[in-house]
Amino acid sequence: MPLSVIIVDDEQLAREELSYLLRDLDDVEIIGQGKNGVEAVTLIKENSPDLVFLDVQMPGLDGFGVIKKLAEKKIPLPRIVFATAFDQYAVKAFEVSALDYVLKPFEKKRVLQAVEKAMRAQQPEATPADKIETLVKMLEQQRTQANKVLLKANNRLFLVDQKDICYASIEDGVITVVAQNMEGQSNCRTLEELLSALDPNIFWRAHRSYLVNINRIKEVVPWFKSSYQVRMDDKKQTEIPVSRAQTRRLRELFGL
Repeated sequence: MPLSVIIVDDEQLAREELSYLLRDLDDVEIIGQGKNGVEAVTLIKENSPDLVFLDVQMPGLDGFGVIKKLAEKKIPLPRIVFATAFDQYAVKAFEVSALDYVLKPFEKKRVLQAVEKAMRAQQPEATPADKIETLVKMLEQQRTQANKVLLKANNRLFLVDQKDICYASIEDGVITVVAQNMEGQSNCRTLEELLSALDPNIFWRAHRSYLVNINRIKEVVPWFKSSYQVRMDDKKQTEIPVSRAQTRRLRELFGL
């Protein structure tokens, strides 16, 4: 029987690249693809794949969130190959947990090695749930410990506490972070990447161009056609638009 594979990545080019690398293998059958964590859970539940190539950083439910959700729902865990652009500390965490990973951009040789490793693992116990849960706990701990964000301002690098950040915005590919006592640029390429390094219980993607610290919202301002803006407590009292897709979340946050 061929190895049944599901690919989950929020970037279409990444999915296409993995499909291209895998489709010529005789013993591999791609049975589904997903673009976010919610779709990943559904695909795994409905198809019971042998192997899942799972992106780590996705908006909303990320790769680790997928594993936790599967465990909560008591859905049998397939073998997982994480696709990641994380730094080496995270890669080492994968290795310690006896799980495989492939770094972006993908290399054909490395992807094939991951497939071969999955094929050699003939027993379901090859990637037991407790090892996956150990990985999730390790990375959550590392994420919790990383309470500071690196910002560049005036040709200097500053470490800023997350709680002091008011909001972040992106324009022309540059992310600006406004904190209590300073303003600077983040080295992150996207707001999704920045959000993955922040506390998800505090930071909220109010708009495609803005992240806000919900504890630093000073006022909710009714706006045009039942929409809203939020006024932050930074020095300029910046007003940030709330997208229509996030209006429901705003109402949930503040009981509107």
